[in-house]
Amino acid sequence: MASTDLNRIARDVVEIRPRRGAFDLELHAVWKYRELLYHLVWRELKVRYKQAALGAAWAILQPLVAVAIFTLIFGRFARFPSDGAPYAVFVFAAILPWTYFAEAMRRSSVGLVTEADLVRKIYFPRLIIPLAGVIAPMVDFLIGLAVLLAMLAWYDIWPTWNIVLLPVALLGTMLLALSVGLWLGPINVRFRDVMHTLPFVIQIWMYASPIVYPLSLIPEEWRAVYGLNPMVGIIESFRWAILGKAEPDFTALGVSFAVALCVLAGGLVFFRRAERSFADVI
Repeated sequence: MASTDLNRIARDVVEIRPRRGAFDLELHAVWKYRELLYHLVWRELKVRYKQAALGAAWAILQPLVAVAIFTLIFGRFARFPSDGAPYAVFVFAAILPWTYFAEAMRRSSVGLVTEADLVRKIYFPRLIIPLAGVIAPMVDFLIGLAVLLAMLAWYDIWPTWNIVLLPVALLGTMLLALSVGLWLGPINVRFRDVMHTLPFVIQIWMYASPIVYPLSLIPEEWRAVYGLNPMVGIIESFRWAILGKAEPDFTALGVSFAVALCVLAGGLVFFRRAERSFADVI
């Protein structure tokens, strides 16, 4: 056999070895299979709007309808404060990251079961599946962000230099969604109750976050406890980056990132420990 053929065969060999420790996460393998990640994300986008009459317009309609309902009920009838900003813009600046977070968390949590046939048939780093679930909703987020910027122009509100920190807040949202998905995904493989419970949890979590009301509405003595909700700091950071009305609560933002990173670190270890049994249990 020619040496060139031997070299080609050596390159095509995939070495599957046991883990060397609890923190042997094999993150380099995710980069090696980045093309699979790309195709999974692309397929997610195509399936989402396949045979949909309105197509990508759903990414605009869903947050706009939510903003309209919240503005009518909480802004006009209940007269919740909005820290000096038009209530529609105030809510939209929170609905945008929340919608992305909820969808990314949902997809990353149920992705292993959704991709059961792929998991059973071939080897690849299973971490790619929750990663694809977190990346795919980014397109809807960017479309919604364009609509929000158009709404700001309508109200004659122009973003300040604070907007350059928007990617930091988005990164925190992405890490938090991925960290939750890394915990719920393996649990969902064994107990399918997760996919049924998740919509209920998302709904409760939404009203426990400062979306339809400002953080200033929470009594001072309760803010430390309330700030343990990692979405508090993220949503307040989005509002500060987009509206630039007041100084952000850096303590709440720090807590959000600390919680996200801790849950992410634990989630990576938990995911890797459970990964070996996915194909058998799923």
